[in-house]
Formats: sequence, structure tokens, C-alpha cells
Amino acid sequence: MKAVHTELHRSHDPQFFLVRGVVKRTTEQPERADRLLKGLKDGKHQLVDPTKFGQGPRARIHSPEYLSFLSEAWDAWAALGDSGPEMIGNVHPVRHAATYPTHIVGKLGWHTADTAAPIGPGTWAAACAATDVAVTAAQMVMDGEDAVYALCRPPGHHAYRDMAGGFCFLNNSAIAAAHLRQKHERVVILDVDVHHGNGTQGIFYARPDVYTISIHADPIAYYPYVWGYAHERGEGPGLGANLNIPLPIGTGDDGYLKAMDVARKAIESFAPGALVIALGLDASEHDPLKGLAVTTPGFRRIGQAIAKMGLPTVFVQEGGYLSDILGANLTSVLAGFEEVR
Repeated sequence: MKAVHTELHRSHDPQFFLVRGVVKRTTEQPERADRLLKGLKDGKHQLVDPTKFGQGPRARIHSPEYLSFLSEAWDAWAALGDSGPEMIGNVHPVRHAATYPTHIVGKLGWHTADTAAPIGPGTWAAACAATDVAVTAAQMVMDGEDAVYALCRPPGHHAYRDMAGGFCFLNNSAIAAAHLRQKHERVVILDVDVHHGNGTQGIFYARPDVYTISIHADPIAYYPYVWGYAHERGEGPGLGANLNIPLPIGTGDDGYLKAMDVARKAIESFAPGALVIALGLDASEHDPLKGLAVTTPGFRRIGQAIAKMGLPTVFVQEGGYLSDILGANLTSVLAGFEEVR
């Protein structure tokens, strides 16, 4: 399986992470990509440079106001003269009868769901590069590759149409799915990150053409807390095209594979032309965010289960944080897929 990657991700190097009132360095560090690259090398995957697709694929998913904000945010922030080294909102309007702000501090709050998406001078460039990685992988699959892996950083599945959050700015998985829609009438996004893919769900919640499925740690006690419950099924034309499978904290391999079987049956009923895997590796028993307990052999079984779905597949990297086993888990899930396909 080929893998798409760019070193441009390094321009995004966030520092701030607020955990239960304690400021720590974020776990979404450039070193994540280094460890994932080691996993690709160990799996003997050929690396491919991304093609620059420009703003078009991003504009299919994100609002014009949001894209304008992200592209101009750092310069406006720096022009304040008394601003900090990263953009972190201190106002998060609920938008009830609200007016879109003109001041950069107001826009920052409007367009961020939480404090876990600090914006630095290189964030926009890195986020755009990540979308190019995802779209390149999708285009390769559209052109005939059976499956392609996209090493996207920063990740994307917590990003809404017009909001960043949870380390995410542009929704790479959603953008890849929208690109695949140019060829396929129906597409599925299967999110196997330990966190619910709330941004992806929000983007497609009223659409019947992209079925969003998320397997994740139960949000009753885990981020994002207010999205990801089983009763969230979509709305309007999209009713029934969203499936959440929350798992008890600490669920291991067997419980996870049972959830994968539920997802497989739903995907078969939907009969899509292509599949996007929002590949979080943070369901690992060794991940620092400690939500689920999937082992390295368990990730191989997950890869095998995905392969058995028999669909053209784009793997888009989401979470998976600094642990000694991160690269091995990537090697394992892709190897499991290749064993079957």
C-alpha cells in the first residue's frame, strides 16, 4: 500500500493543552509523524508526495468565513501587538441570536469549539498540506489503487464546517470523502479513533450520501462529552445515515472487534462505492489519553476486518499520540489489511 506524506506538517507545533485546569504541552506534536513514518518504513510502504489541489476540496466542506479566518488569523493576531505566542480563544459564543464578529478575538472564539486547537504562525500552512495529503490519497484510489494511506497532521475529525477543536482545523476525512463523491454516489466514513468524530458527524448530519460511523470511548466520561451518543442518527434527509458505537472505557480487542462487525453490517446495507477510514491509533492500550485498550495484534485484526469489507479504501490518519508502540500499531493495522487484500 502506498502512503502519502509531506514534511510541511512541521510548521504546526502547538504547545498549549488545558487538562482539568492544568496547562500541559499538547500531545499533538510533530514527533507523532516521525513515529508514524517509522511504522511505514517498517511495513515497507512506498512514500508519495502530495499534489497541491488548492482551496477547492476544502471549500466543499468548510464555510467561506471559516477558511478566510484560518488563512488570515495569525497575521491579525500578531498585529494586536500584545498577543501571546499562540491563538487560544477566551470567548466561545453559543451563537443564539448572535452576530458574526469582526474583531480577531471574537472570530477566534466563534471558530473554535474548545481550547485544544491553538493556532500558531504555521498552522494554516500545515492544515492545508494535510488536506492535500488526504485528497491525493483519495484521488489515487479513484484512479485505481485498491487502498492508500494518508499521513495527515494536524488531524481533522473534530473540525466542523466552521469550527476547529480537539487538535483539528480542517476535516481531512470529510474532505477526502467529498472528493470521492465525485466518482461514487455513496461513501462511508468509518472512524476508529478513540474519540468520537464529532466534526465529521456534524458536517454530514443532514446528508444521505455520506454515511458516518464512529466507534469510540463512551462520551459520558470522555472527550467530546456532548456528542457521540448512540441516539444521534442524523436529521432530515440524513436521518439514519449516522451511526455511533460508544464503548465502555477500557474496552479491549474482542469488544472492539464486535463493534467492527456491527459497523460492517451497516456498511453492507448502505452499499457504498468507497470507504474512508478515519484512522485513530489512540484506541491503543499504551496511548497516553487512555480511553480503550486495543493491543498491537488487535490493530492487525482491525485492519483485517476493514479489508473484508471489500471496498476501495482511503486511510486518513487521525489521532494516536506519543508512545513507544505508535509506529508498530500503524504497521500492524496496514499489514492486517494487506493480508486479506
